[in-house]
Amino acid sequence: MVALLSTNRSTFAQLRSSGRGPLQQRVADFLRIQATHLNSRVLSTLATHVEDDPFAKVKKLIQDLIVRLMEEANEEAEHKGWCDTELSTNEQTRKEKTEAVETLHAEIDALTSSLSQIREEVSQLSKSVAELDTAMAEATKIRQEEKATNTQTIKDAEEAQTAVAQAIVVLKEFYAKAAESTSLVQKQSPPPIFDSPYKGMQAENGGVIGMLEVIESDFARLQTETEGSEQESQMTYDKFMTDSKVDKAAKSKDIEHKRAKIQDQEQALVTKKADLQGTQKELDASLAYYDKLKPSCVDAGSSYDDRVARRKEEIESLQEALRILNGEDIS
Repeated sequence: MVALLSTNRSTFAQLRSSGRGPLQQRVADFLRIQATHLNSRVLSTLATHVEDDPFAKVKKLIQDLIVRLMEEANEEAEHKGWCDTELSTNEQTRKEKTEAVETLHAEIDALTSSLSQIREEVSQLSKSVAELDTAMAEATKIRQEEKATNTQTIKDAEEAQTAVAQAIVVLKEFYAKAAESTSLVQKQSPPPIFDSPYKGMQAENGGVIGMLEVIESDFARLQTETEGSEQESQMTYDKFMTDSKVDKAAKSKDIEHKRAKIQDQEQALVTKKADLQGTQKELDASLAYYDKLKPSCVDAGSSYDDRVARRKEEIESLQEALRILNGEDIS
């Protein structure tokens, strides 16, 4: 600015010493020089008017132009302040909404992945429960059939033992009576062949009574073994059923909890998607508003500081022109 004023004073001195006509011509020449120096269309246009218009009109024209430029400066300062505020607010809004959109996208992706995993877990648990039901039903069927078979076997063994025992009693009675009869006959001069009481085959190895006693023992052993097997099978079945029911109850409870979690996350997903839609609209609106601000606040050609500086120099040039017209000494 000091250099510009020094240049202005040098220019004014040259104009005064040149003796070039009236003041209006000197002012016009000055304004043309300044217009070229500042690349100012305002000063260039004014220089033409200064040459052609009356003296009083020229002064008023310069004064009005100074006022208008100062008003423009004030308006631009106000607009600059408004732009700074709006741009700052818009930038903060765009930043917040962009971060919110990114966060919501991440949360939606996480919920979607979680729901997929939980649904798969529920499917596997449901399959396991169905398999347990099938296994318990099959085990129950086998146990019932086995129990029926064992019950019949025990009953048959008991009945066989009773029958064999009765047969042994009958045979023993028969042999006892036969022995008694033989003894009586011997007392009555029995024939030589009956020289001792008849006892049948009861004392011989492999005799009928011995064989029946072995059979009775076999049936008793069969009953005992079958009863033991039945008891063991029932205990095994009971344990399997108890374990299976506990396992099924735990899995069913887990399924219940996971289904409740699925319901909660599905609702959360709906909410997040709605939030995303609303936030995306807000972001789009802030981006659209930024596009509206750009022409007058961002892409306005020369920078604000350059425009302020040039306007200030234009005003100072006009004020210097007024001093020339007023005949003030410029040194």
